[in-house]
Amino acid sequence: MNVFLDLDGTLSDPKPGIVRCIAHALDQLGLDCPDADDLDWVIGPPLLDSFTRLGARDPHAALDLYRARYQDTGLFENRVYDGVPEALAQLAAQGCRLFLATAKPHVYARRITAHFGLAKWFEQEFGPELDGTRNNKADLLAHALQVTGADPARSVMVGDRSHDLVAAAAVGMGAIGVTWGFGGAAELASADRLCRHPRNLARDVGALIG
Repeated sequence: MNVFLDLDGTLSDPKPGIVRCIAHALDQLGLDCPDADDLDWVIGPPLLDSFTRLGARDPHAALDLYRARYQDTGLFENRVYDGVPEALAQLAAQGCRLFLATAKPHVYARRITAHFGLAKWFEQEFGPELDGTRNNKADLLAHALQVTGADPARSVMVGDRSHDLVAAAAVGMGAIGVTWGFGGAAELASADRLCRHPRNLARDVGALIG
């Protein structure tokens, strides 16, 4: 079994760092920033799209300002969800190959997984390039399948947002939506299964592709 896992909203809660870096970027551009509680929607999708929705005339400039703070401070303003390390250990014990598949640039994602002790569970970690290559999650998963040689019929994408489900369907793999992240059950209605707590993840993966 091959399990591809999202990072933000699935393995860890990155909201404090992401929101503070967005606020920093918007402030530098002279734009108002919504309240933190109104920014859950930015966590998961590509940030260029989010900055466009937030009113940045030059989303690339906004992204540069975001990254100036994020790369040194914001990426560690983060916490691993309770039960996630145990879930990864259980999946590995069941013989699953584990891969990270995140919309976050891999140069940041790998620092996060190493810092929080998660990297040891992953055979490989996939994310976009800083220049935006493979920002589309379906493109990222297609690339990951090619690199790993994983059979999509024996693979599952685990994530908390609708774009995780859409990407999984595009490459022919199943999808498990996790409800403890930022998407919620309604956004994840098209998932093959819903997982409501990390302690149930190994069970749900086994039920889907076991």
